[in-house]
Amino acid sequence: MTALELSRLQFAVVTVYHYLFVPLSISLATLTALLQTLSYRSTKRGGAAAPAADGSTGDVRWQRLTLVAGKLLMITFAVGIVTGLVQEFQFGLSWSAFARFYGDVFGPTLAIEGMLAFFLEATFLGLWWFGADRLRPALHLATIWIVAIGTLISAYVILAANAFMQNPVAYTLDPETGRARLGSFADLLTNQVVLAAFPHTIAGAFAGGGALVLAIGVHRLRRGDPDGRWRLFTRVGAWTTFAAGAAVALTGDLLGKVMTEVQPMKMAAAEALYATQAGAPFSLFAVGVPGEKEPFLSLDVPWLLSFLATGDPTATVQGIDDLQAQYTAQFGPGDYVPVVPMAYWSFRFMIGFGVLATMVAAWVLWRTRRDRSPDTAHLVDRWLLRLLWTVPVLPALAATAGWLFTETARQPWLVFGLFRTADGVSPGLTPIELAASLAGFALVYGVLAVVWVRLVLRVARTAGDDPEPVPVPEDTEPDRPLVPSY
Repeated sequence: MTALELSRLQFAVVTVYHYLFVPLSISLATLTALLQTLSYRSTKRGGAAAPAADGSTGDVRWQRLTLVAGKLLMITFAVGIVTGLVQEFQFGLSWSAFARFYGDVFGPTLAIEGMLAFFLEATFLGLWWFGADRLRPALHLATIWIVAIGTLISAYVILAANAFMQNPVAYTLDPETGRARLGSFADLLTNQVVLAAFPHTIAGAFAGGGALVLAIGVHRLRRGDPDGRWRLFTRVGAWTTFAAGAAVALTGDLLGKVMTEVQPMKMAAAEALYATQAGAPFSLFAVGVPGEKEPFLSLDVPWLLSFLATGDPTATVQGIDDLQAQYTAQFGPGDYVPVVPMAYWSFRFMIGFGVLATMVAAWVLWRTRRDRSPDTAHLVDRWLLRLLWTVPVLPALAATAGWLFTETARQPWLVFGLFRTADGVSPGLTPIELAASLAGFALVYGVLAVVWVRLVLRVARTAGDDPEPVPVPEDTEPDRPLVPSY
């Protein structure tokens, strides 16, 4: 493999691995804040909920579930910080030529994201973790909400940087250096791509966090649930996954229309549409011969592609061949067609895994309605309950496929229409150096994966069984050293 191919592979491995933890951090922060808010409100009402079999009241159940979600957040946030640092180092390690071109635009966004992740989020997450028995309840609740809001702002800023690569705006090209210089930071943050991509990305993140909560809740529900806390946890996860799945579909439709406008080649490749066509159908499934443009087997929905791309079922959608000719005339000779099979199947895997996760969440909601629990005596229920451990994998696969589609179907551009991928690799890098660094990253990431999985499984098996927490009164403060309260 060449230095370019190894650089792309290394960045893909680092980014995909890092993004396994980013959606969980975003969603778990908000879910933890919501659970603690329910606990706080219940406590302020005087624990009005009816006592359960063990004598605990609703506020204690919410408090214990807050602790479970918080432990998952702490584990995931720690791993996400480590992998995020490695991802940022990639710009200097393998893509220094691109960093020189893009630095004036990307630098401010990375600085803001770093300030949020390493200072605001980490600081207030530490205050939340260590300060449960030191801070007044309202102030303690505020710390986790600051973390949740910080993760959303951080995600938006990074997506704004990525949106520049999809649809460059708010820049000028320095005639002497050829570098892109940022014009208006406000215009960068209001790029139409980031305005469409942010809600889509956040919805996908909540689908992942909800699925993790759902899986842990069902696992504990099967082991017994005398006070009903695990049924609550299961339904919180199921409702989150179901609502997020619906939001992903709605926001994905909007994002698809925006991408058709700014990157028509990407959307043509997603459908493997070579010829420009009015009233274009959407292919649910197709099989073709390598090297042939037309599949020999295809299951199509008439007019659906035109509707998804423009909102008009009779509209004309540009095909790959016409766009290749247009780009050749506009940018000069070259191959501007991405790897079509990769674009086609990653687009469908993204949709398929997302829909499947939403359907599973709907089934769980149906089987747990009105204080019911899935019937373990029923063969179908029993097997589905065993398979629910794998539910968090579905949103993760959907998100991975979505990012593979987003980035690979933009090729051969790093910044669409401005900067080619082949021009961004660090000069002087050898394949041996890249292979060695890739092997090192893979080894470290493998260790991190084992650690994360083991810690999450430990939380799933034991969390929530802690002794009943004792809330700190509003007007008193314990006189003891600062220690981890959880």
